[in-house]
Amino acid sequence: MTTAVLSEVATGADDLSIWPASAQRLPHGDLAVAGVSLAEVAERFETPVYVLDEGEVRRRCRTYQDAFPDADVHYAAKAFLCRAMVRWVQEEGLGLDVCSAGELELAVTAGFPPERIVLHGNAKSPRDLEAALRLGVGRIVIDGPSEIARIAAAVGPEGHQKVMVRVVPGVSAGGHDKIRTGTDDQKFGLSLTDGGAQHAISRILSQPQLELTGLHCHIGSQITDVKPYLVALRRMVGLMARIRDAHGVVLPELDMGGGHGIAYRPGESALDLTALARRLRAELIEGCAAARLVVPRLLIEPGRAVAGPAGVALYRVLAVKHTGEKVFVAVDGGMSDNPRPALYGVRYAPRLIGRRSTAVPRTATVVGRHCEAGDVLAADVELPGDIHPGDLLAVPVAGAYQLSMASGYNLVGRPALIAVHEGTARILVRRETLEDFRSRDIGG
Repeated sequence: MTTAVLSEVATGADDLSIWPASAQRLPHGDLAVAGVSLAEVAERFETPVYVLDEGEVRRRCRTYQDAFPDADVHYAAKAFLCRAMVRWVQEEGLGLDVCSAGELELAVTAGFPPERIVLHGNAKSPRDLEAALRLGVGRIVIDGPSEIARIAAAVGPEGHQKVMVRVVPGVSAGGHDKIRTGTDDQKFGLSLTDGGAQHAISRILSQPQLELTGLHCHIGSQITDVKPYLVALRRMVGLMARIRDAHGVVLPELDMGGGHGIAYRPGESALDLTALARRLRAELIEGCAAARLVVPRLLIEPGRAVAGPAGVALYRVLAVKHTGEKVFVAVDGGMSDNPRPALYGVRYAPRLIGRRSTAVPRTATVVGRHCEAGDVLAADVELPGDIHPGDLLAVPVAGAYQLSMASGYNLVGRPALIAVHEGTARILVRRETLEDFRSRDIGG
């Protein structure tokens, strides 16, 4: 085995398990995604830059459709949305889950059928509700008691709007405290425990212009175990049975949300989608039979699991600093284009591309260019010992909650997004420029 191969094995750089299925090794240490050299993308479009594999997005949409043939699959737009993403999701037969007027209007103006869109949000603004009603959104998920009267008034006595109720089932799940949403100690939904959900349902059923089509729950994000979903489903079916008994209403829909976990580094666990689909369906049928309920139509809302593994972030190394025993590798991006490590402690697996190193690997921390000690993109990762300014780093699993959460911090500007497909690369979202910042600043 050559020294170069030994270096790759030691750093885990040869493991492409978390990369898009189209990823291929090229000579001289480069990688291609969808037949496009990542080093060439960096050279052509500059860095930092995001690369999104269209084929991987479509493949993951189809995987969900195949796993849940009797359910409605809605892509969670908050993970990442642009007009091309809207088109891909629509062409693959998925619905859409949005949580703002901005996401909703972008989708509809890009041609997505509004009746296949669900609007979420724990604090919907007047603009959100106005857009939803004007555009004819398929479902509005009621998240709190005050929304019932607001939506009913906005619809008007002669209007009609389908709604769901977000129920907190009392299930704790998710990869971090900040993304666990199934318990009573957070801002989302109406509680089963204190009767808030039941009271809201009674009020909705008294509003003739509101049609309650079903219940919704979302227990958290980055969940890798099937069991919490099964516990939540049992509690939701129990509530549906109580609604039937109390009001004589059989709800036709049950939305179990998303939060399906993915692997960010080789060897990490991911949610077994096939097992989830099989066991959810079995639990739903069994629970409804026991409660003598008609089996409702199941809805699910994957976001990260569709977009995340399809994306790659590319950075140029600006500086390498040795401080005591630590090595800091500073790149030309950071928390302005990926705040997730600072927010949730997420760990990534960056890889040197564009050249093959024979150096012995060493532990380094990849940091951003921003004026924050917490601006860390990847802590304590193995990189070649000869890494230097000008090198390229590629970070896989970068398609979800990175560019969508990017900010204007330090007026650096958000990166461009490049789609790759069948050997071609094209810009989907251009790089934010200083002129963009200047044009918004109209004071003086």
